[in-house]
Amino acid sequence: MKKEYDFTNAEQGKFYRPLNELDIPIYLDDDVKTFFMQKLKNVDKDFSLNGIINSLLKQDIEISKKLAV
Repeated sequence: MKKEYDFTNAEQGKFYRPLNELDIPIYLDDDVKTFFMQKLKNVDKDFSLNGIINSLLKQDIEISKKLAV
């Protein structure tokens, strides 16, 4: 390391991104991924794995809200 660094042209927060703007990767277990990929093969419509997982999680959230009341 140098004894001194020149920060005269530095820009504070240049690479900062709020946490809610970051896409966090979610890794599925192989058996879960295989199950959903098999389901997607049998569907005629244009579904994505991302869309199906998000839909299921939203349903789970709604169920949890109803149970918490």
